[in-house]
Amino acid sequence: MRNAIPFLAVAACAALFTAGCAGPEAKAGRGVSNLTEFTRMGQIQRSVEQTAIFNAPNYSYATGFITGVNKSLERTAMGAYEIITFPFPPYEPILTKYVPPGTVYPASYRPGLASFGTFDTDQYIGYSGGEVAPFIPGSRFTVFDN
Repeated sequence: MRNAIPFLAVAACAALFTAGCAGPEAKAGRGVSNLTEFTRMGQIQRSVEQTAIFNAPNYSYATGFITGVNKSLERTAMGAYEIITFPFPPYEPILTKYVPPGTVYPASYRPGLASFGTFDTDQYIGYSGGEVAPFIPGSRFTVFDN
């Protein structure tokens, strides 16, 4: 029983800090989204695209890729920090001068929902619209997109 008391005290403090507040939930969700940046590769794709548009096309793959990896490392470190400190204020995004707070996509891509029965309202007629594979980086194939 003596070993359970410190654990219960920590759990009670965590519940006290996080109960009924939207701030810790938003901070933890933003941290998880930022931590998984390398699986999404949004920052790398955007950096390659922006380098090709604003600098020169021959620099886009090398320089844009390296810039994207650096920005992805920044975003991943910021996500790890936000996950570790999510019960404690401040709950607003940090380092917004260097890293934009939201998820980053290339300017030529507008993310949408996957084509599943959960999201489609016309699932009973046998076809519906939506993205076919939004989880694959660079996939822009859509079905019945207006």
